[in-house]
Amino acid sequence: MYSDEEYIKAPIEIKNELESFFKFSKPNLILDIGSCDGLDSIKYSFLFPNATIYAFEPIVNNQELIRKNLKKYNVNNIRIVDKALSNEVGEATFYLSSGRPDNIDHSLDWDFGNKSSSLLPPAKTKDVLPWLEFKDEIKVKTITLYEFIKSNGFNVVDFIHMDVQGAELLVLEGALTYIDSIKMIWLEVENMELYKNQPLKNDVEIYLSSKGFVRIKDTVNHIAGDQLWVNYSYFPRKKVTRLIYHLFKKYFSR
Repeated sequence: MYSDEEYIKAPIEIKNELESFFKFSKPNLILDIGSCDGLDSIKYSFLFPNATIYAFEPIVNNQELIRKNLKKYNVNNIRIVDKALSNEVGEATFYLSSGRPDNIDHSLDWDFGNKSSSLLPPAKTKDVLPWLEFKDEIKVKTITLYEFIKSNGFNVVDFIHMDVQGAELLVLEGALTYIDSIKMIWLEVENMELYKNQPLKNDVEIYLSSKGFVRIKDTVNHIAGDQLWVNYSYFPRKKVTRLIYHLFKKYFSR
């Protein structure tokens, strides 16, 4: 994926799952945590135009990118939250990523280096992406999912898209009792310590399983990938099992 336009036009990886689980009751509230340039928020807006989407992005330059993209794609159901989600309300150091692979045409507009900023300092990122740099640090305001959900009076969060570069458990633990109000989570996890003291795949799985979530999709390789988790409280066991079966048949009957 080498341009914003190509990314916007590409189908959402879990489009089938989202449409199956929300077939009869469309999502009203979507959280895009670690929104960066807002392109994922926009893709969810296209899929669910009646939902309200909150894009969490603490980097000022990225907030401007989101606004620019919202205007470009004529989207008006996305709200920007200019804070990082964590397990505490306050302030934290944020490590800014940058860089570009040497073999990529500089005329292409995909910002490779802008996708890996984190609340955690880098560890083995150079082992995987030698061109990726972390030259700058900034202070950002942090909020928890608990405070965000409580202060807005939300009863249910239909879907969370999370790409927070190693800070997954900080975000999830910050939900406290409101973890029960989340229906579905699609998040990136790692199998190696790309960021210092980050939770790995097994840690995230143990936590979400303990909170009543079941994993229905896993694309994680030996380095990283994404997982889709469903809350049994909102999708009864028989329904989840049935939907997983139908999705399995759909994929393998092509």
